[in-house]
Amino acid sequence: MTIPHIPYWIPTALLATALAAKLPTFARSWRDPDVRATTVLLTSATAVLVVITPVNIERLNRLTGVPNIASPWAYSFLTAFCATGLTMIIRWREEPSERRARRMRRIYGAYAGVVVALWVTFLLAHAPEPRIYDLDTYYASTPWMREHILLYLTAHMVSSLVAAFMLWRWFPQIVDRWLRAGVVFLQLGYASGLLFDAVKLTAIGARWSGTDWDGLSTTAAPPFALLEAALVALGFLVPQVGPFLQRWVRDRREHRRLRPLWRAVRVLGASAAPARLGFWAPLDLRLMQRRQDIHDALRMLGPYLDRALYDRAYEAALPDHGEVRGRAAAGAVAVRAALDAHRAGLPAGSVGPGAQLSDDIEGVSRALAHPRTVDTLRRRVTSTESPIAHA
Repeated sequence: MTIPHIPYWIPTALLATALAAKLPTFARSWRDPDVRATTVLLTSATAVLVVITPVNIERLNRLTGVPNIASPWAYSFLTAFCATGLTMIIRWREEPSERRARRMRRIYGAYAGVVVALWVTFLLAHAPEPRIYDLDTYYASTPWMREHILLYLTAHMVSSLVAAFMLWRWFPQIVDRWLRAGVVFLQLGYASGLLFDAVKLTAIGARWSGTDWDGLSTTAAPPFALLEAALVALGFLVPQVGPFLQRWVRDRREHRRLRPLWRAVRVLGASAAPARLGFWAPLDLRLMQRRQDIHDALRMLGPYLDRALYDRAYEAALPDHGEVRGRAAAGAVAVRAALDAHRAGLPAGSVGPGAQLSDDIEGVSRALAHPRTVDTLRRRVTSTESPIAHA
């Protein structure tokens, strides 16, 4: 029989990458039930795909000397994946309570019983012929292997149906967009799982009736299993990773936008020894330090900030830039003039616009990213300034 190539490595690599990315979080927060459950789910999903890869089935048979030993291993990991998925949905839907904890314990207990039964039925069965692709249909009528196969399919189908039903009832109540997106992925994943079960059971039923529809099991069903593993794992990851990525993108954008102002004022030096944060330090810490460096520098520039210059620059920028961008441009002019005055040691001698600048450091920084515009505006408003401002 010619079996078409199925790219097992693609979803396996995706799941393994997600698991590797989750491990540092697990190491820091392993006491968090959500973190533990997500790690178990990713581990079991990755393990299923690793074990069912044809080359690994052959390796397990050869290394253990037990034909078809990959079957109970793969189906046990699949059962753990199903149980963890159900409990995570319950944890999302319901507030912590004794009733919720009791329901989750029952699910884990029931599926632990399924795992035990999978191993018992496999050990009782006589399956001496190694089957890499068509084990389910080849042994569909073999005592105990028949029960072994039907047991994992039934457990998987029940979990998919229950999960899909719970998600369908819960979806209208969900407000958070990341959670809604995750539920959509989960629904698609569980739908793929039900198609996998239906195709497998159809092929097995055909065997029982003496018809050879094995191609359904060996060719049509596996892509649905691969799709389910990827979509369900993605569904559980999106609500956790999505908000993190959203914050990261926002912080990254602000960190980049503050760079012109930070570079302009860092020549002043810090008022206190700064913490040394390398490139690999968390972005939120690097952003917090950059903000602090800027605010410290603006306090040091306070005596050199010229309020009159700021006001004239704002009036000049207002017609072309509007109120918000005009204030940012005026702030950039005031900062550039204050830096020059600081280098010359000539304080402005007036109460400067320090508060306005501190409240809009991102706007001032964006204005400083266009030095020609700032220089042009400064030249327009310095013709009536005192010699201090020209220093």
